[in-house]
Amino acid sequence: MTESTITRTGAYRPRAISFLKIHEAAGWRLKFYGITVNGGPPRAELVTVGEALVPSVLPNPAVHSGGGDPHDIDRYGVGFVILHDARDYAFALFDWWAGENELHQRIYSALPTRLGAMRPHPTPAIGCVWELAVTEFERRAWLEHVLARPGGPDIEAYLAQRFQGDV
Repeated sequence: MTESTITRTGAYRPRAISFLKIHEAAGWRLKFYGITVNGGPPRAELVTVGEALVPSVLPNPAVHSGGGDPHDIDRYGVGFVILHDARDYAFALFDWWAGENELHQRIYSALPTRLGAMRPHPTPAIGCVWELAVTEFERRAWLEHVLARPGGPDIEAYLAQRFQGDV
């Protein structure tokens, strides 16, 4: 096995993750989160681009009862979007719940100076260490309010549970 060298751009520094809002579009209810390399909320332009992409990126219809095909699974019209103003790219991660316990995702990216050119990210990435903190929080919220809740799923409680903090 060959050892490789990891070239870092600097020491790890926590980043603030902020809950921005619940965004409703095309039948979807989505928790919007923001992360920036320098702290604070993401640029308003990145939020606007993320909002505009929802109808074309997420499946339609938002709420769907799967059919007989094993690839045709239920969708519930809920999920979350992570908007990350990172150092070299701006990212929009679109995540939604389907098939009871599955998280589906599409990642879009653009150069920070060309947000209008946001397109599907060219690698099979699933997220960076900061974005994955939101994903882990959302996984736990889904477990608590939907899968493990004794009285049955409570989508409103899931949507009301939001992450905010430094990671």
